[in-house]
Amino acid sequence: MLIREVLKAKSGGVIVVRTGATVADAVGLLVAHNIGSLPVLDDAGALVGIFSERDLLIGVQERGPSYLQMFVQEVMTPNPFTCSPHDEVHLVMGQMSRHRVGQLPVVADDELVGLVSAGDMVRCLYDRTEAENRHLYGYLYGTYEAP
Repeated sequence: MLIREVLKAKSGGVIVVRTGATVADAVGLLVAHNIGSLPVLDDAGALVGIFSERDLLIGVQERGPSYLQMFVQEVMTPNPFTCSPHDEVHLVMGQMSRHRVGQLPVVADDELVGLVSAGDMVRCLYDRTEAENRHLYGYLYGTYEAP
């Protein structure tokens, strides 16, 4: 299974934040969209970082409430690991595990095209396995219908 299949199964586009936004602005986006991270784009629309719940927690713990007034550009994780729509899901899951990240920006031709989470990939793999199981069950027990 390829990452592009995971992106197709997701609804909606990717929610992003710009470098000039404040941390409070970013938190508002995280909460409003019930998401765990935001790709950070510069003024030209290029991916330059990622801002995650982990960044928020560490920042508030280390800097206190004033952290919310800082700019995303100052506190984001720069140069995030990325994947391609053509990458295999199992390889991307391994990369996420090695780097201890829960979401990866998906980039094609130097353009951000999506964001995938471990949960997105597990859901797609589960759905595929369930479909294959139904197909095999039907084949074994006589309810199989040829395509």
